[in-house]
Amino acid sequence: MAGENVPVPRLQGVSAEGFRQHLYPQRKPLVLKGLDLGPCTSKWTVNYLSHIGGTREVKIHVARVAQMDFISKNFVYRTLPFNKLVQRAAEEKHEEFFLSEDEKYYLRSLGEDPRKDVADIRKQFPLLEGDIKFPKFFEEEQFFSSVFRISSPGLQLWTHYDVMDNFLIQVTGTKRVTLFSPRDAQYLYLSGSKSEVLNIDSPDLTKYPLFSKARRHECSLEAGDVLFIPALWFHNVISEEFGVGVNIFWKHLPSECYDKTDTYGNKDPTAASRAAQILNRALKTLAELPEEYRDFYARRMVLHIQDKAYSKNFE
Repeated sequence: MAGENVPVPRLQGVSAEGFRQHLYPQRKPLVLKGLDLGPCTSKWTVNYLSHIGGTREVKIHVARVAQMDFISKNFVYRTLPFNKLVQRAAEEKHEEFFLSEDEKYYLRSLGEDPRKDVADIRKQFPLLEGDIKFPKFFEEEQFFSSVFRISSPGLQLWTHYDVMDNFLIQVTGTKRVTLFSPRDAQYLYLSGSKSEVLNIDSPDLTKYPLFSKARRHECSLEAGDVLFIPALWFHNVISEEFGVGVNIFWKHLPSECYDKTDTYGNKDPTAASRAAQILNRALKTLAELPEEYRDFYARRMVLHIQDKAYSKNFE
């Protein structure tokens, strides 16, 4: 089991002004209840979504197991008509399948041309637009994308971070979400933006001993709940039953800070990417030294980074 468990605060009837002035600056996860999301929480049944979504083709993740791992790619990409996806994702056992009769499905909606267009449920699924209201808790020009997500019961998504703030709107079904602070990145065994620790409830502490130091921030989401996930907070999501959600991503930083070619909203800010490239060049230069000297100067560099770049303003 990982370190200390902290419940994510749950707040009822928060106003846009209250969120912006008092809660948003804290940069911590929150579950917001009682927001006006429109009729989607009652209307978006399997039959309704199948009818409205129709036979539009969607690209999906399909896995034999419940724990999807983006690092090892223990899933395959397949294409299904939207109505077929909804019907299959709501089933425990399938008469028609790609890999096995109990395979799991996951939809993360894409733009019309994923290389150029961001996901926006209002454009890709216009007949659903009138059913859902986005919380107006940020400026319209900050909006980046709205991502439609559909998950099979029991599906668990890998622990990762996003570089933009987002609201996870739980439209139907229930989810368990476990979050980790950016300050705990050192305990998560990262490969890019993703954690190598797949089973966060029963981790292999022989392989990942530092994971036991990571503090878990946990919440359960029910239909109508909205989870605020600040940028850089790691999150792991389990769909406890068939569920539909919508993520609203917006730009917390000025637009010029982000990679203009990024349509998924998961590329590091351009300054961070440049710094990583510079660091890699520095490490190659250090490799020219004998081990004793390389170790000494690497430790000096780490101390310099800690002194100049680490913040003292966060927990």
